[in-house]
Amino acid sequence: MERVLRIALWISKSLYAVSGVVLVSMMLLTATDVVLRTVGRPITGAYEMVGFMAAVVIAFGLPYTSSTRNHVYMEFFIERIPKQQRNIVNIFTRLIGIALFALAAYNLFEVGADLRSTGEVSPTLNLPFYPVAYAIGVSFFMLVFVLICDIIKVYGGRYE
Repeated sequence: MERVLRIALWISKSLYAVSGVVLVSMMLLTATDVVLRTVGRPITGAYEMVGFMAAVVIAFGLPYTSSTRNHVYMEFFIERIPKQQRNIVNIFTRLIGIALFALAAYNLFEVGADLRSTGEVSPTLNLPFYPVAYAIGVSFFMLVFVLICDIIKVYGGRYE
């Protein structure tokens, strides 16, 4: 089981690293576009690319953020209840997260397939939308995997 937890962390870190690279690229693109606009040479499609990149940055950052618990956490309330009830709350919230993100991931794959079959593209650069939908879906499935690992940690007494 320890190996599964390490794999989940490694994949989450990898997605997080991609998220960081895309974020830096997005900042460089935006800064370059602003500078070039001052001389009358804006980057065509910069707004579209930044939109695609923002979706990837947010989605790819979620699994690692969740696994390291760097998100908003109701620690003030959770720490005040007994450990057994805290474990129940943690399992319950993870189960809700699993259901929601699994449903969202499944629907993103459906949307991606639909976008692919219709050939939907962005208006300026004609970039296809479906790879972004698939990428976010993969990231959400990874988040589901991380949440399952959290439940395993709760049962093993290693969640704190």
